[in-house]
Amino acid sequence: MRVGGTQERLGFFAFAMSTTFYTCADALPVFLQERYIFMRETGHNTYRMSSYVLANALIYVPFLAVLAMSFVLTVWWAVGLAGGGSGFLFFFLIVWASFWAGNSFVTLLSGVMPNVMLGYTVVVALLAYFLLLSGFFIARERIPRYWIWFHYLSLIKYPYEAVLINEFQVQGPCYESGSQILFGTPLASLSPTLVSEMLSLVSSTSALLNTPYANMSASSCILTGPDVLIAKQITELTKWQCLVITLAFGVLFRFLFYAILRFCGRNKRE
Repeated sequence: MRVGGTQERLGFFAFAMSTTFYTCADALPVFLQERYIFMRETGHNTYRMSSYVLANALIYVPFLAVLAMSFVLTVWWAVGLAGGGSGFLFFFLIVWASFWAGNSFVTLLSGVMPNVMLGYTVVVALLAYFLLLSGFFIARERIPRYWIWFHYLSLIKYPYEAVLINEFQVQGPCYESGSQILFGTPLASLSPTLVSEMLSLVSSTSALLNTPYANMSASSCILTGPDVLIAKQITELTKWQCLVITLAFGVLFRFLFYAILRFCGRNKRE
């Protein structure tokens, strides 16, 4: 497992989870192309609307699983993610659940959009807001109160938090040592000697003030996985709760898709 590069990992997870949802936009034209046939066949009672919605949902499940496994196999070892076998399995499950929720979300929008171009515009705009307020760009405490509701409705929030917990929940690995304390700052180019002297000064001052940074050296661990989660304010839910919420979003969107079809179909017959 690779250590360090915390910011790179955070950026990767945000990009990876948002990509799974953007990939699902290809499901938008499916119902739009089938709408006329669907309304004609259900109008003649050839099959039930519930049968169509259920079949439309189930047929995607194995294909989304293959897509999720392909993605996980591609990035797991290339990025050097943590968690071992159990972490790999959970990462696959949350990516699969993300594809399911994203596919269901796009399918719902296809039931209310009049054409493909408008549908793509709405999908991209909503997913952009989901990503912006997911907790990656703006921490939860800095989101304005009048937007905080959208943070909890964000489809990307829960998979993003789940993969971060899956990656950083282990106490053991050190993601930043004392010698790396200036990485990503304007002082990152300072020589190791100056960094060591600075750490010695901080350590001696901390010892006098009885603060947690006493005895800090270049080899000291100053950032562990749980520290990353606390800094990102990911403390409300467990990774399994995030997985369940993501799956529940998919079920909710499928139900709403069915409700829209029932409403539109009834108006059509009337």
